[in-house]
Amino acid sequence: MLEFEAIINRDPVRIVAFRQATLRAADAQRDVYDSHRHRVFALAFYMTGNELEAEEILTATFVQAFRAEKVPQAEHVDAALIEELRHRFPIGENEPAARINRELSLASDLSGQNVRRTDLEEAIQTLPATERLLFLLRDVEGYSPAAISQLLRIPESQVQRSLFSARIRLRQALAAAKADRREAA
Repeated sequence: MLEFEAIINRDPVRIVAFRQATLRAADAQRDVYDSHRHRVFALAFYMTGNELEAEEILTATFVQAFRAEKVPQAEHVDAALIEELRHRFPIGENEPAARINRELSLASDLSGQNVRRTDLEEAIQTLPATERLLFLLRDVEGYSPAAISQLLRIPESQVQRSLFSARIRLRQALAAAKADRREAA
């Protein structure tokens, strides 16, 4: 402590500059956190269906992103989120094409019909982890299939197939929810 006071007395300009630089770095980190936290939390929540787990993923994501870069960019935050989700879910596993084709034949067409938000949220939770993440990244967050492929390190053709399968499963789940409501009425 005494050495620090001696430095202040010798060069107060250097100390003030150091403090200002520290505050600017903290502001930059706060800006990164504020600009990405809602998206990270939303994806984590839809993946887990649990607010506490989503908060844990949010925290772990930013800890990992800030360890990798002092002021991480969006791609660093995304990479940290994907790594955290990979620790918790089996993301990127291949699914047989025969299963996808079978589900296609079973899916009903819900295009042009109103869908309740709660039904959609429940249907999203029924998707396997990889399909859920791909659906959220593509159809909710608007990532391109190429960007998703690069982010998850899986072939773009697998991204397309899994998105197709996810949409079929969602249609099935939404059709079942609609049928259940009709029966209850």
